[in-house]
Amino acid sequence: MEIIPAIDIIEGKCVRLSQGDYNTKKEYSANPLAMAQKYEEIGLSHIHIVDLEGAKNGQPVNLKSLAQITNQTELFIDYGGGIKTEEDLQSVFEKGADQITAGSVAVKHRNRVEKWLERYGREKIILGADIKGEKIAVDGWQNQTEVNIFDFIDSYLEAGIQYVICTDISKDGMLEGPAVSLYTDLVDKYPDLDIIASGGVSAAEDLKKLKETGVKGTIVGKAIYEGKIDLETLVELSE
Repeated sequence: MEIIPAIDIIEGKCVRLSQGDYNTKKEYSANPLAMAQKYEEIGLSHIHIVDLEGAKNGQPVNLKSLAQITNQTELFIDYGGGIKTEEDLQSVFEKGADQITAGSVAVKHRNRVEKWLERYGREKIILGADIKGEKIAVDGWQNQTEVNIFDFIDSYLEAGIQYVICTDISKDGMLEGPAVSLYTDLVDKYPDLDIIASGGVSAAEDLKKLKETGVKGTIVGKAIYEGKIDLETLVELSE
């Protein structure tokens, strides 16, 4: 299982929210590049960048931070937040991202995302399945749909999706443990997909439990910033 540190950005700074509530924003670092370099220095190879302003506003905002990180590290980077159009997609790739996460746009504009999968390949496009009570949420988690997560993933299987990041919003930023049963169900139902867990990790023990589910990766954010898991442990568990 790969450990993937999250760098969530608002106004060029590293922040974290609780349950997707922008009113709970807490700043942890004014320098996303320095955070990324720290992860690279200890031996991690992949980071997950979330443009929170972009997710809320419907257009990528923090591309400058992305470019700084891609230009000054060798990290593998997946980037999400506000990618809605072909122009958005191209601008993110031009700034150096290795993958993009299609969340809201995958719900609202299925044909568009199918074309991206066909044009750029399944290795470049991640399906973002952010849920509240097994229902997909969109627009930076501000709005909940009636789309069930399993129906959502099923609908993209024929289109060739390979990677799925599933965030349980009720767990995100709460440091109360991840939704282990959810990820067990996802891996059992979709053994050929690369399922990436996100939300709720609060200790090394949580990562061990998630590894047992068979997920391909786990995103860790607030637990790192709050010192709940030391960086050396992240490297050990990722090996």
